[in-house]
Amino acid sequence: MQRRFVTMALTAAVTLALAGLILGTIALARHQRSGRASPPSTESVRAPGGSPGARPEISRSFSDTFRTSGTLAETGGMGESASPNWWLNSGGLVSFLNGYGQTIQGALPANSRWRQQYDKNNPADTDGGLHPQNIFRLVTRSRFRQLRQEVFFRVDADELSPSSQRAASNGVLLFNRYQDGNNLYYTGLRVDGHAVIKKKQSLTKGAGGTYFTMAEKPVFEGEYNRATKPNLLPKQTWIGLRSVVTTLANGTVDVQLWSDLGKTGNWQPLLEATDDGRGFGGAPITADGYGGVRTDFMDVSLRQYSISELNR
Repeated sequence: MQRRFVTMALTAAVTLALAGLILGTIALARHQRSGRASPPSTESVRAPGGSPGARPEISRSFSDTFRTSGTLAETGGMGESASPNWWLNSGGLVSFLNGYGQTIQGALPANSRWRQQYDKNNPADTDGGLHPQNIFRLVTRSRFRQLRQEVFFRVDADELSPSSQRAASNGVLLFNRYQDGNNLYYTGLRVDGHAVIKKKQSLTKGAGGTYFTMAEKPVFEGEYNRATKPNLLPKQTWIGLRSVVTTLANGTVDVQLWSDLGKTGNWQPLLEATDDGRGFGGAPITADGYGGVRTDFMDVSLRQYSISELNR
């Protein structure tokens, strides 16, 4: 009788394990072609320590000097991130060491899990999985509404991918009031040497986001050429980006971009734009949202990230 119970228990355990394996395989197979390599999340976005679906409270401030050593892997959902502060939405891996945050630098080895995943899910934009950093997206796990956000970045190398997505509009950009990948404000510097403020917004429920350029001007000299001058941003030079995003009393949203070229401590205003809901897609994005950093087709290092809620 005892042997019969043991046999039944072993049979049940094997059945459960096989069921889990099958379900996991199905989930991975259903992964949408979003360009990312991680499978989709099976839970709602959650705040650290919060319940699934709970909306995180607005934070007063968050800063990261990247002094804590480690590597954060991309995950399909924010609630799955191993970091209480960051969610790597795309890009495979981000490393933190000695005061620096870094995208993947150079090509991944052949036995890398992320090379294999990206080779399977998005080979075109990552050169067969060699360079997941081509589509690097690092998002805060705290939300902010009236915000000031800063980071210093350094372009370490270009990744001259044959991807059709490598273009003049690529760059190093800050996420502002990030609701999701289709609804947010971008502020930053493009590889054609221009400063830019953009809004991305989904105008129809369930549809992808449309980009609207709110303001743009040249900052760095030169003429962009995809083949001969693919990146006018200086290399091995620290450049500060600062965004200030506020909702005004009349309901419009003011977006500012500042920069500190060369990390001199001398911040200069570059652009300012106002979203009144008429000129750039639909209604202004007034809800609190996440911050973060986006880089395209480059190896990039980061320093001294901070974001804070303004008293306005």
